[in-house]
Parts: sequence; C-alpha cells; structure tokens
Amino acid sequence: MTNKTSGRSTRRRAPQTKQRGTVLHAAGSTRRRGWAVAWALLAVFAVAGLYLIYNSSATSANGTTSAAASGYAHVSGEPGAGETAPPFTLAASSGGQVSLSDYRGRSVLLYFQEGLMCQPCWDQIRDLEQNMVALRAAGVDEIVSITTDPVDLVARKMADEGLATPVLSDPTLKVSRAYTTNQYGMMGTSRNGHSFILVGPDGQITWRADYGGAPDYTMYLPTEDLLADLEQERVR
Repeated sequence: MTNKTSGRSTRRRAPQTKQRGTVLHAAGSTRRRGWAVAWALLAVFAVAGLYLIYNSSATSANGTTSAAASGYAHVSGEPGAGETAPPFTLAASSGGQVSLSDYRGRSVLLYFQEGLMCQPCWDQIRDLEQNMVALRAAGVDEIVSITTDPVDLVARKMADEGLATPVLSDPTLKVSRAYTTNQYGMMGTSRNGHSFILVGPDGQITWRADYGGAPDYTMYLPTEDLLADLEQERVR
C-alpha cells in the first residue's frame, strides 16, 4: 500500500516491527536465563546447607569436636571425660594379661591404634616413650596401647621395633567397641583409629581425643602436640 501524499511505501515499517519483536524475544530469553541461573544458585546453596547440617549431625553423633591447640583436628567420643572407664583384661605383648584395674591409683594413657600395618602407630609409641619425662610432668604415669592384632604378632613387632610399652591384643574388638574407638579408623569399624584416653587414678576418664577419623585420618602426632591438647581439654 502506497501513501499518496508522501509517495512513500508503508511496507518499510514492517522490518522495524520485526526488529522490536526480536529485541523483546531476546530480552525475554535473557530474563529466563537469569531466573534459571538464580534457581541453580539457590539449589547449590540449599545442597551446601544440607551438607553442613549433615556434617554437624554426624559430628554430634560421633563426638564433640574440639578446637585443637595442637592444630590436629579431633573429636571426643564416648565414653568421654567425666565417665567411668570400662574395665578390661587383655593379653599383653609383654606376656600374661593386663587389666585396667592394675593401674588403679595411677593415671594411665590408653592409646588405641590401628596395628601391625600402621607404621606411624608404632612411631607414635616410640615418640611417647622418648617423651616420658614430659608426659609424667603433665600427670601421665603410664602408657598402655591396645590394638586388634594377635598378641604373638604384636610381641614380635614390639621386639623388632625395640619398644617396651605394653601393647594389648583385642582381637574380638570387645574392648574397642566398649570405648567406641573402632569408629575412627580408615578400615571402617573393623579396626581402631588413633585414640587417646587418659584414665585417672580413680578410674574416671579425664581426657579423650580421637584423631583417626575422617577426613584427615591422623595416625601420628608429636607428643608435644598431644600434650598441648591435653593441657587445654583435660577435666581436672
């Protein structure tokens, strides 16, 4: 159709309408993409929030998280400080049997560890033995280690390593389960992790630290760092 007054064709306006439609369509697409991105971000934040809640619940179930003076993350499982240490009698690498009651009247540090295949665990015993002066100054009279390996193999390992600390054999995990120390190892619940439990002269637990759990699975820490955590967290 031709405008007779101007002599110009009105058909040239059609491309302008199409262009505006394209712009509006693009704007609508941009808004939709913006909403999609916003919903995706909300989903990410929701998942992250649920993850934090889950981790918080898991920590509460497995023990109380400690703000470590040592810098080594750990929890304090159950039974914990202020509770009576479960009694036990186990075969010892030094021969015969050892009972918790043998240490009544003295403070004994129970060190639950993974066993024969964990060389850092034996290095830990060596480091403890080399720092007995510092440990006794901190109120630790004796050290006893507990693992789930057979006592004859444990005795051979101790001889090979030249170590003197009594290491007790708990092959059925009866004692480990009583102290829930098998909840903090890399091998599921079939072995212990790296747990320290200080039992006072009266048989009450005065400090507990489980270092072997996820995500770090710490299997060795210097005695000086252990003592830093003990000094900060011990119930007196």
